[in-house]
Parts: sequence; C-alpha cells; structure tokens
Amino acid sequence: MKIPSIFKLPPNRVWRTYPGGKVLDIRQGMANGKDTQYPEDWIASTTIAVNKGRENKKHEGLSIVPIGGSRHFLRDLIKKAPDLMVGPAHFKKYGAETRFLLKFLDSAIRLHLQAHPTIAFSKKHLNADAGKTEAYVILAIRDEVKDPYIYLGIQHPISREAFQEAIENQDTDTLLSCFEKISIKPGDVFIVPGGMPHAIGEGVLMIEIMEPTDFAVRLEFERGGIVLPEEARFMGRGASFAMDMISFDPKSVKAVRAEHFCTPVSIDVQEGGEEFVLIGSAQTSCFSVHKVQVTRQFEKETTSFYVGIVTNGHGQVSCENHILDLTEGDRFFVTFAAGKIIYTGSMELVLTFPPE
Repeated sequence: MKIPSIFKLPPNRVWRTYPGGKVLDIRQGMANGKDTQYPEDWIASTTIAVNKGRENKKHEGLSIVPIGGSRHFLRDLIKKAPDLMVGPAHFKKYGAETRFLLKFLDSAIRLHLQAHPTIAFSKKHLNADAGKTEAYVILAIRDEVKDPYIYLGIQHPISREAFQEAIENQDTDTLLSCFEKISIKPGDVFIVPGGMPHAIGEGVLMIEIMEPTDFAVRLEFERGGIVLPEEARFMGRGASFAMDMISFDPKSVKAVRAEHFCTPVSIDVQEGGEEFVLIGSAQTSCFSVHKVQVTRQFEKETTSFYVGIVTNGHGQVSCENHILDLTEGDRFFVTFAAGKIIYTGSMELVLTFPPE
C-alpha cells in the first residue's frame, strides 16, 4: 500500500449530547438535511469520543481514510509510516496522533454551559498531558437566527459557593445571569483557554480546533431533551471538581473581544494569493491556524504536516504529480514529506498545524 503525500478525508460524524448537523447534511449533498444527535464532523481525528452509554462504540471519533481500495484509521497510517505522515520529531514526541482535534460543529440549539481543563489541571488531576484549549472560526449563521452569540467568560461573578449551588440545583437563571451574550458573525475567530466557562449559541456553523481530548464539565445537565447521566456531568467526579476547573475571574465583554477575538495577520503575499495567521503563538502553543486566500496560484512549503479545509470556492491542490480537485467543504491531509504544495483556483482555505 502506497500512502499518497496528500489525500482527502471523508466525513466522520460523531454523536453528541445536543442536536444539530442539518447544515452539515446539506453541505454533504443530502437532499433532506435534518438536525440529529450527530452535529459534529471530526476531521483527521486521532481522538476517541467520550460519550457515556456508548462505550460499545469504541472507535467513535477516529478518522478513517480510504486508500487503495481499503479503509484505514488515520492513526494506523501514522504508525505505519510516521516519517512520511507526521515526521520523525513529531512522532517521537507525540506518537501516532496529530496532537490536535479538528471539527465542523453545527449547533441547532445553544450548547451547554461548560468548561475544559488547562494543561496544568489535566496533569494534576486527570493523568493527562493535554488540556482543552479551543479556537473557533465562525463560518455561517442559520438564516432564522437574527442575533447570533456566544457566552465566553464570566462577566458578573457571584461567589463560588453560590455558583456551585446554582449548578447543583440547576438554577439556570442564576447561572445565565453571570454571563452576557457576545455577538458574533461569520469570519470571527476567537480562542477559549482551558478553565474559561463558555457556550456556543444556536444556529452556528464553525470550525473548532482544540487540544486532543474530549474533557469537559457541564454546568447544565439538560439541553435539547437529553439529560446527562451523573457520571457525564463532571467527568465522573463531583461539582467541586468542576469548580476547581473553572476560572471565576471576571472578564468584561470589551476585555473578551480584546483578549480572545483574533485579528488575522498577513505572513505571505504572492501574486496569486495571500496567507494569514488566525491563531498563532501569541494565542496558544497547542496548535496554529492559518487562512490562505487563493486568487490564482499560491505555493506553500512547510516543515510540518497539516490539515486543510476549503471554506469557500473551488480549485486544486497539487504535490509533485498528484492532484486533488477541491470544492467548498472538502478537507484534506498534507503529509510531512509532501514538500512544496501548489494551490490553484479561487478558494479560501483554513489550515491547522500541530504544535511546533
């Protein structure tokens, strides 16, 4: 079996505790798209989904790649050919994983108020060397949603004791009184560090990039008619565990916009396109995210593997004598050994890179 230097990644829908996915259905060419419990599409994933009650789905979340008439887990391809796929230094440090989790997320409802651990918290309490810092790239808003928003950080803090009591009693009014809606629009990019409570509003289609875990504590136990079992609320622990994970430092909407919304920075201008950093070392050391705007032809050479998503338009990506046609919604893997890549056409790409 010969692994190509660049290859497309098929859809990989994953069950979640909230409904959505209608827009993903439509973009995948389904005639009758509908919202179900599969609102996420995990891209180039070497991370297993954690869904209580679905432990029999032991491979849920892992990406499968069709090559040479057979199907392979992406992580198995990395194990088989690490020097080609991810490079010797990355494989030595991280093994057969990309070291990030990349998703399409299409929410039909507002998601649970939740929080994720920092790396330090994971090392201390979860026997893990990754937390769950996240970044979001907003792609689209459903037509029926007139005022799209997120909750990000606590704007109106109450005491830790009162906050925990509100969680235990599921006093949603008190919980939501701690947050202000922060308006968003397509094109917005922001970073959500571990520990910061947050929730995505209804009708949002976005790319989500995060550290490679499925760690989360939920501050609300029911959304969309599904009640989380106790062991799924605080990762099998108690409410005090969630309190230890959460940052209660107040952060105004103005401060959130200044510190967590990210402005693209141009790093390469060519006659046929331009490349921007969306998420870089100024925001996190866990991953980086770039945008490439191809207007005719754009050449890119890097010392890292990466995963690309076509967010608008169509064109081609080529490497040596290998060419892939690309259109909106396509996702593809560029291996470590690919060398120079040439993009042609008229399209916008979002590229995700592992930590250096």
